[in-house]
Amino acid sequence: MELELNAAQREAVCHKDGPCMVLAGPGSGKTFTLVKRIAVLTGQYQIPPESILVITFTRAAAQEMKQRYLALAGRKYTQVTFGTFHSIFYGILKWAYQLDASNILSEEEKFRLIRQAVRSVYIEWDESKAESEEELLTGIAEDIGNLKNNRIAPEAYRSKYVSDVIFREIYRFYEAERQRRKKLDFDDMLVMCLELFENYPHILRQWQQKFKYIMIDEFQDINPVQYAAIRLLAAPENHLFIVGDDDQSIYEFRGARPSIMLGFGKDYPEMKQIFLNYNYRSTKKIVDASVRVIGHNQDRFPKQFLTAAGDGEDVHVQEVRDPQEESRYVLEEIRKRHRLGIPYADMAVLFRTNSWIRPFVEACMEYQLPIRLKEAIPSLYDHFIAKDIAAYLRLGLGSRRRSDLLMVLNRPKRYISRNSIAGEEGSFEELRRYYCDKDWMQKRISQMEYDVKQIGGMTPYKAVQYIRKTMGYDDFLKEYALEHNMRMEDFQDTLEEISEQAGQFTDIASWFAHMEKCKEQMEEKWKQESGKKKKEVEQDAVALLTLHGAKGLEYDTVFLLGANEDEMPYRKAQSPSAIEEERRMFYVAMTRAKRCLVITFVNEKNGKKQRPSRFLMELLFDI
Repeated sequence: MELELNAAQREAVCHKDGPCMVLAGPGSGKTFTLVKRIAVLTGQYQIPPESILVITFTRAAAQEMKQRYLALAGRKYTQVTFGTFHSIFYGILKWAYQLDASNILSEEEKFRLIRQAVRSVYIEWDESKAESEEELLTGIAEDIGNLKNNRIAPEAYRSKYVSDVIFREIYRFYEAERQRRKKLDFDDMLVMCLELFENYPHILRQWQQKFKYIMIDEFQDINPVQYAAIRLLAAPENHLFIVGDDDQSIYEFRGARPSIMLGFGKDYPEMKQIFLNYNYRSTKKIVDASVRVIGHNQDRFPKQFLTAAGDGEDVHVQEVRDPQEESRYVLEEIRKRHRLGIPYADMAVLFRTNSWIRPFVEACMEYQLPIRLKEAIPSLYDHFIAKDIAAYLRLGLGSRRRSDLLMVLNRPKRYISRNSIAGEEGSFEELRRYYCDKDWMQKRISQMEYDVKQIGGMTPYKAVQYIRKTMGYDDFLKEYALEHNMRMEDFQDTLEEISEQAGQFTDIASWFAHMEKCKEQMEEKWKQESGKKKKEVEQDAVALLTLHGAKGLEYDTVFLLGANEDEMPYRKAQSPSAIEEERRMFYVAMTRAKRCLVITFVNEKNGKKQRPSRFLMELLFDI
């Protein structure tokens, strides 16, 4: 066994008692080391398997580790407990309070409750705002999770999505309704288990006596509530063995705090620290380049790596004109690598945000390149802004459907009542009759009718510009963003992307046909991906992933697109700690590559000049 381990791995595997922190960089064989250590505990040290608890952050990781351990140690050791924080804590709560599955609030139910809460506050919410509402719901769900995982009082919490007063109203509604239904959400499981340990010492002692040896994988992703509960559970012997990489902590939006791992030595001064310093995944040039970038973070454990894969080729940085040229360049490079014998399945294209993925997916479909989507990618044309513009264009082409009229009647605000259109079809004449006694409304309706007629005779690009500037749609969005505590910059990107798309077509009908085709292809592709069995998913296709989705994966060749300021780091990252998390994401992306890493940046996007990412400057120059 010892011949299979390097010196650092051997030290970790043979550690028996007391706290130990293993810093495990990318490709350092941490899962292999964890599995070996469990085998040594149960075999060499004769630790009863039922007293060992192994915690991971996903069910898939827990299952994989369990299978690898049983293959190594044998089926007689099945009593070792493997699970996620949620599954372990739920098991403890189930034992203490006789809970069952009916007490768990599903994600679907949770969003339904949040939607009810939002609509109880935003009385004026209507269906035409559905796209924006979904974004808001996701943000508020994130806020609720952060509040609970950090044990912050609702009065002290600062929401990123709505005003403090509105957030408190939403939170109170959500909690009251959840409790009325006698349900727990996933964050409640963590909080309640911690409170159980804090309030009932005799129950805590029972679980302390059961789980004498605790191992936690991906420790950098732990949040304050999980850590507080684990500290209680591990006491008083503190046989706590943690494995992780502070440089790969990229889930702050879920409550993860890299500061917990960085402060572990203060909480356990007697701990042993081991650094798995051998990278078995990537070539030396990729490893050195990634370390050069992450070294600019201040709050981290300093690290230097040895590599086993040779020097390899240089990290290639490619400058391109715009996202369209970027897509063509990367697609040609993928074809070249494939001709050299690299399977499509061993290549990945990584993006910071979905807005960069969309045009690339469309290019892949044109090139007929086999792709694999690991995450659902929202279509540009499903965004509420695109729906508004499409409704205006349909009106320009002669539609008078009630749904089209209602969608844009007050975008910009004209103060026209929804009740002014009675049937499934409406007309401007009907609107004028409804406001027959109001001259000022007559003028507004006539102006809208004139604008709609003007749109009908324009090219798609000119029509979009007319809607935005002449009719005042951009001004409406500025007000909308202000009212809903949102960023106009996010809307601006969508507007520019729509404008750029419109410029590729000479008439509105052709653009509509393109919209429908793109939506159908995207929906069909995701339907195929999400419905596939494991064997079917492992086809020869290029993986398209966000940086978050790429964590834990590896590929022969990685293309990292959109390495520009405001994308990497993302423009919402304003504080020093947020910039450090963005740099960690960039580092995670770089370290997915085994032999070839290509990073691209654009000079312009949606007609605007773009700057290369500061992370590229750190990579290319000694700054």
